[in-house]
Amino acid sequence: MAMRAALRCLSANFSPRLPQLSSAAQVSATRLLWRSDSQRTLSTASALSTDLTQPDRSLKLTDKHEWVKVEGGIGTVGISNYAQEALGDVVYCGLPEVGQRLEQMEEFGALESVKAASELYSPLTGEVTEINTELAENPGLVNKACYAEGWLIKMTIEKPEELDSLMDQAAYDTFIKSLEE
Repeated sequence: MAMRAALRCLSANFSPRLPQLSSAAQVSATRLLWRSDSQRTLSTASALSTDLTQPDRSLKLTDKHEWVKVEGGIGTVGISNYAQEALGDVVYCGLPEVGQRLEQMEEFGALESVKAASELYSPLTGEVTEINTELAENPGLVNKACYAEGWLIKMTIEKPEELDSLMDQAAYDTFIKSLEE
């Protein structure tokens, strides 16, 4: 029973349609031990049970629904869960060239879905250092894991002070609620 719960927890990362385990089942799964020469604990750490459409609380977001996470002077950029849900199934990602310099809120690409198209805007000023080449073959990653494997570009951060003009998650949530009223 505990093994089935552990496998269901692992499977949740591969198919978002599977039900999430209850807290009690997750606790049971973490207590599962394998015996060999030494005891090993099966862990259902957040990396395994994280919903890849849920944002990291350290992200900064724009009113155009892009997010950025800055680490070591490089910003990783993607679109929010709200945006990917509004778009529907993404079928094409038009991204800039590596080396392209962007100004804050400058259009840098587009996403096309089965029901709409949407322009992409740079949350900060900087130069594109990497694009997510996986999206050329699998643009649906934007829908499946918009805060993880569905990222769009990585860029240098020329003006770190621009981060102050972006919203944190709480402010973005309030912004989204105002759009729905």
